[in-house]
Amino acid sequence: MTLIKYITALIMGIITLMSCSNNQSLQRYLVDKQSDDRFLKIDLATSLLQSDESNFTEDEKDILNTVKKVNVVAYPIKSGNMAEYETEKAIVEEIIGQEKYKTLSTIKSNDMRITLKYLGEEDAIDEVIIFASSDEKGFGVFRLLCDDMRPDQILKLMNSIKKGDLDISKLSGIGDIFKDM
Repeated sequence: MTLIKYITALIMGIITLMSCSNNQSLQRYLVDKQSDDRFLKIDLATSLLQSDESNFTEDEKDILNTVKKVNVVAYPIKSGNMAEYETEKAIVEEIIGQEKYKTLSTIKSNDMRITLKYLGEEDAIDEVIIFASSDEKGFGVFRLLCDDMRPDQILKLMNSIKKGDLDISKLSGIGDIFKDM
């Protein structure tokens, strides 16, 4: 009887170990960096990004309502931390390079490289990841938790940011890294 208990426990342990993935998730990375003073961190409800002067159309309001939360982690380059920057950047690139993250777009502007990725289906995106990096300024990871967003809505949301309808002052400090984009 004791032998059966040991065999059952051993089988359960093996199954548990086999079901664990060696791939780190972006969520785990962002949580781990919350207590790291080398990073700038912000977690926001999207309602905080709407300013009083916003001139949203109904369509833009609907789009913004699909975004539930924004997580941002940025690593600014300071003198002497290039090796750490390269290491952290490589970790993020490996995470978002996983097959589950689908590429929406890649943009290169001056020394800035921006990659847009998503999780979910093409017509029902659950998570949008924006990874922006500059070997002169640093990198930032923007994670938008969504509720069935579409790719065309992402582009409209980006246009709202350009028009100034979204109040990105809550992202101060992080935006300074990328202001000359």
